[in-house]
Amino acid sequence: MTASTSPVVCWHPANKIGRDLVVGDLHGCVDALRYLLSEIGFDGSRDRLFSVGDLVDRGSDSLAAIDLLDKPWFYPVLGNHEDALCAVAAGRMQRHMWYSIGGAWAANLTDEQLKVIAAKLASVPLVRIVGDGPTRFNVLHAEFFGSDADLEVAYFPDDVRQQMLWGRSLALGTGKPAWQRGLSPTYCGHTPMKAIKQIGSQIFIDTGAYTDDGRLTIVEAGTEQRWSVKQGWASAEGARELTLP
Repeated sequence: MTASTSPVVCWHPANKIGRDLVVGDLHGCVDALRYLLSEIGFDGSRDRLFSVGDLVDRGSDSLAAIDLLDKPWFYPVLGNHEDALCAVAAGRMQRHMWYSIGGAWAANLTDEQLKVIAAKLASVPLVRIVGDGPTRFNVLHAEFFGSDADLEVAYFPDDVRQQMLWGRSLALGTGKPAWQRGLSPTYCGHTPMKAIKQIGSQIFIDTGAYTDDGRLTIVEAGTEQRWSVKQGWASAEGARELTLP
């Protein structure tokens, strides 16, 4: 299974041999991910795991989450927390501003180490488009108002890019679902929900993995299959000893 990549949008053919799964905001909760992948029998040679972004910050193991970028079965989009990391590495944001939203785990990293991580994140797109026709789905971090055709242009003005990474208007009820006419089912995160919720064309799957009462959630795209677990429970069950595919 291959994909053609641009700096902004990445296209993937439909998965003909396995499952396409989508995971909510990780925020360093890799123990929960290890547990869930074991629980669902994830096969890295057949299955693919798409991520709605926010791999880092707030949780316990952001560096382990960054290491997922090296896995051939892992397909993330950029989240606002990765965007903040890259901004700090490039000198566009002060470290203390990033630390205030969860980046304090990186306080002991040198500027050079941060630049190495940012370089790995440079190839992560804003959008992933998977399949075509009635089974197509999109993956992005926060929100998008427009159609599939608008996504496919692969050019987003600064205000649209900001909304795709940081926007909450759809989740808060101020953005109109009608503005998404012609948009295929689109998996997203960014705004934590108590349970998976669809608003307009977007399916919000961030269930607050890093919080005490939250969970990490994985869904199988195009189905009602879903799995979730608390990070603390997964850790207590020895998830750190589980091997990722």
